[in-house]
Amino acid sequence: MSEPPDTMAGMTATSTTDEALHALRRLTGRDDATFHDGQLEAITALVDEQRRALVVQRTGWGKSAVYFIATSLLRQRGAGPTLLVSPLIALMRDQVAAAERAGVRAVSMSSANAHEWDAVRAQLAADEVDVLLVSPERLTNPRFREEQLPELRRRTGLLVVDEAHCVSDWGHDFRPDYRRLSDLVASMPEGVPVLATTATANARVVEDVAEQLGDDVLTLRGSLARTSLRLGCLTLGSARERLGWLVSHLGDLPGSGIIYTLTVSAAEDTARLLNEAGHGVAAYTGRTDPDERARLEQALKDDEVKALVATSALGMGFDKPNLGFVVHVGAPSSPVAYYQQVGRAGRATESADVLLLPGREDAEIWHYFATASMPTQAKVDQVLGVLGPEAMSVPAIEARVDLRRTGLELLLKVLDVDGAVRRVQGGWVSTGQPWVYDEDRYARIAQARLDEQQAMIEYQRATTCRMELLQQHLDDPTASPCGRCDVCVGPWYPTSTDGAAVEQANASLDRVGVPVEPRGQWPSGMRNLGVEVSGRIDVAERPETGRVVARLTDLGWGGALREIFAAGADDAPVPEALLTAAARSLRDWGWRERPVAVVAVPSVKRPLLVASVAEGLSHLGRLPLLPPLDLTPGAPDATPTGNSAFRLAAVWERFVASEQLRAELEATRGPVLLVDDLVDSRWTLTVAARTLRQAGADSVLPFALASVG
Repeated sequence: MSEPPDTMAGMTATSTTDEALHALRRLTGRDDATFHDGQLEAITALVDEQRRALVVQRTGWGKSAVYFIATSLLRQRGAGPTLLVSPLIALMRDQVAAAERAGVRAVSMSSANAHEWDAVRAQLAADEVDVLLVSPERLTNPRFREEQLPELRRRTGLLVVDEAHCVSDWGHDFRPDYRRLSDLVASMPEGVPVLATTATANARVVEDVAEQLGDDVLTLRGSLARTSLRLGCLTLGSARERLGWLVSHLGDLPGSGIIYTLTVSAAEDTARLLNEAGHGVAAYTGRTDPDERARLEQALKDDEVKALVATSALGMGFDKPNLGFVVHVGAPSSPVAYYQQVGRAGRATESADVLLLPGREDAEIWHYFATASMPTQAKVDQVLGVLGPEAMSVPAIEARVDLRRTGLELLLKVLDVDGAVRRVQGGWVSTGQPWVYDEDRYARIAQARLDEQQAMIEYQRATTCRMELLQQHLDDPTASPCGRCDVCVGPWYPTSTDGAAVEQANASLDRVGVPVEPRGQWPSGMRNLGVEVSGRIDVAERPETGRVVARLTDLGWGGALREIFAAGADDAPVPEALLTAAARSLRDWGWRERPVAVVAVPSVKRPLLVASVAEGLSHLGRLPLLPPLDLTPGAPDATPTGNSAFRLAAVWERFVASEQLRAELEATRGPVLLVDDLVDSRWTLTVAARTLRQAGADSVLPFALASVG
């Protein structure tokens, strides 16, 4: 005789509660562990009710415990493995380790372990996997989508979307590949529970993500207050003072932590200075090799370094429960992004220090990143104009459209999500579906970005509790004063900086001389643009490794250089201080053979600047100033735009060596110093050097005031 339905429901709930509590204690290793508010509710909704749930809870609340425990219980009930979409390889590593502690067998498929994919597929086929972690990018891979995903979808017992704010256009880490997840959610078999989790979603993001999850979504939202964090903001006059503060006081901050910067060069400059001052730190950026990233992450977890000086490459999911501090040298562009990054600290400690050191250059960097990922009708028309039913690789597309590789790949992903193109084996094809630029939508997103930037400025100037402000920007209804930040109780950090430390920072930032490696390969597809070159660049026509005074993004000379190269800045002779810095960078070059003459690149935009640099270096170095290269008659202004192929085409055969220059080069034995103003793609210097080599120069040493990257 069967039990009444209400009795059966009660028994199921009790059984789930007991099993879940046992799994929690196994995960934490504590016999007295209990659930945080909302955790058990989320687990039972997934396990007993097969619901779709969105969990918005602060960092450290235990979102991973929800999906690992739910996985364990569902597997005990005969369900298939959990498919966990996770945004970062570093996060995947931590999630696999956490799953093991929970008694859950987890494996990942990412670009970092391609050599293990066959073994992973065999484990899945043998039902030896409880959780498969994949990146959203993996879901767009044609082979994975066609060969693996259908079977995974059929067998999946639970779908988890971690860091779900990425699904939303309004999320601070919006990624086009994440938008495909709404299609994946919609295609899941009936009765498969779905869980989306994030710690950084305001009301707009919550509404957007919930809508993409479907109907009858259970939203569990808790307080986002981080009671362990002690927030502060210290505004100093210059990059030198900010770095001087770090030199003076980094050792006073508790434990080990993260120092965030906005650019790669700032991370490298800061790490170099702090190491020279005796602080054990390391730079961690998007340029860091994946294996080195893993090593550095572990070094921080093991307290082998005082800090990692990192860009946002060290972000979501990095888990060091006792991280003692987070310092920002430069402010992120929104309070939501800031909350996400400072959330790395104080997860399992009573107190952690969080300090913002904003810079005057922050707004320029915000503007660049806010606009970099936005599609435009003109860009889309270019791409759709070259795509057809036959697969075309990204390099092949790049040779036909005036877009840089990174921007092109991002745009293709956006168009893929919108259904206008599709990724297949061998490249991309057009679906034939029309694409209409949603001007209103992108205008709203652009305005939201501006509003977030203004909110970050208001955070810096705060006259009310800083934690409360962050909660308010996350639309947290429980926002209230923390009683710990520098607004609530006054500055908890030193506001003065040791003069010697500032001088040390000043000396470090005053360094000049950044190498510029020569191009070794012509871009593919140049014949499509009327340029008959391909393959490797002839060594006899290449320049040597060159130099610039500094990068525009550098903390030291970058500020002065940005003023010279700012849009609308007047052309003028080089300032004396910058010419002196240029001479110092030549003095410290370490070349194999000293240059014997100077030649200037002709400039349409900054002729006074380039000529004055060439003349000044000629005078200071006591080197003959040869006639400059000439511009091909009728040559347009070759302002650098677009991708590598188009940039080369814009300067191809742009320069001519006059008869006088040829005669002087033939009579000159030794390297020639080739002087320009700004290095971006390196194609101007490559083509100019080739012209000089063909005109008789023994070798060419390129030099410019600044480089873009």
